Amino acid sequence: MNYANRLSNVSVLGAAGKMGSGILLLMSQELYDLSKQPENNELNFSLNAIDISTEALQGILKYIEKQSRKAAERKPENIRKYFSESNLTEEEMTEQYVKGVLGIIHPSTDLMDATKSTLVFEAASEDKDLKIKLLSEINKNSNLFPWFFTNTSSIPIHFIDEQAGLNGRVLGFHFYNPPAVQRLVELITTENTDALLVETAHQVAKRLRKVIVPSNDVAGFIGNGHFMRDALFAISEVERLTSDLGFVKSLYAVNSVSQKFLIRPMGIFQLCDYVGNDVVQFILKVMNPYIEKEDLHSDLLDRFVDAGIKGGQNPDGSQKNGFLKYESGRITGVYDFEKGEYVDLDSIKSEVNEFLGPLPENYKPWKEIIRDQEKENLLTTIFSALKNLNTPGAQLAIKYALQSKEIGLNLVKDKVANSAEDVNKVLLTGFYHAYGPVNEYFD
Repeated sequence: MNYANRLSNVSVLGAAGKMGSGILLLMSQELYDLSKQPENNELNFSLNAIDISTEALQGILKYIEKQSRKAAERKPENIRKYFSESNLTEEEMTEQYVKGVLGIIHPSTDLMDATKSTLVFEAASEDKDLKIKLLSEINKNSNLFPWFFTNTSSIPIHFIDEQAGLNGRVLGFHFYNPPAVQRLVELITTENTDALLVETAHQVAKRLRKVIVPSNDVAGFIGNGHFMRDALFAISEVERLTSDLGFVKSLYAVNSVSQKFLIRPMGIFQLCDYVGNDVVQFILKVMNPYIEKEDLHSDLLDRFVDAGIKGGQNPDGSQKNGFLKYESGRITGVYDFEKGEYVDLDSIKSEVNEFLGPLPENYKPWKEIIRDQEKENLLTTIFSALKNLNTPGAQLAIKYALQSKEIGLNLVKDKVANSAEDVNKVLLTGFYHAYGPVNEYFD
């Protein structure tokens, strides 16, 4: 079965979710492209969008329509090839393209519709029991021996394979959020993974213009393997500083150091809020049983989640409050458990900044650094100056950076990543860092 045949009937599980909707968008455009190729004229391409809510699925169709129209209007030359023999205007071509993309999608709340597929993308909640149940049900009721791409960010693939009885017909194809924008895909295979399945995964990634980084089948893989430990270290530093600064100021200080001093797109607690504190907690719970030498757990994180302070995004994409409070995307407060409310950032910002000390000479923020062609030289200069600052902010930044490097090196040592370069590529591509954690800047 060639590539086009394999993708003639595809299902996306969890299609109305944050990750599933992005995968659905990508695959609807990919299947439409395949359907317009002359050699595929005899194939009937179908994309099953499967979720539990009919209302949510209707909303996702509107999302696909909107995004497909935007893509066509932004780059009309990309769709002109489909209508080269017609006299349609650009507006008419756009409408035909959007109609064609939507025509491939078949929304459904019936899991059994996935039994018609030869390839199934699974983007359900990060719950191992749910994923195993869904995949095993499809597998038991299908006579097509389907292949499965699971979007899990933490659950070992061999566990899913064995528990769902898939006999090597599953791999980890971990998109980063949002899938339609993020270029990175972590590809996780096992010794039992079907070689043709792996080959097809590479074809899919190439056609979707994604960058594949292979990760070995260890819980959390490379991305969450680094992020979770990075977050736990940050929490430990907050706890260490609390006796001197108090909790609120300590949390803001560590967040500020991880973003400003280390030149990252977000501070570590802002990133936790973006992902969702309940999601971070859940990933740690998934990883912990498989990691024997560490206790991947945080009482502080439990306390936030138990109090219902979870972060995450609203339906319109705006940020929910978590460790930090947000207004129009800006941080405006820090949660104080003693008061049971958010402390206004303006009331603590000056004192925290004074405690941390100045940023190094020639400093530039992340937005400027990533666009600069002299990025490497700039980072070397900035971090050299940082090492010469004898301030709490500089000391914490260096300690944090060296810990981040150690986490990266341990991912290689523990055979999660094949190389330090792969670790760096995941953080650069998937987390938009300006530099990889395994570097010489802080030595």
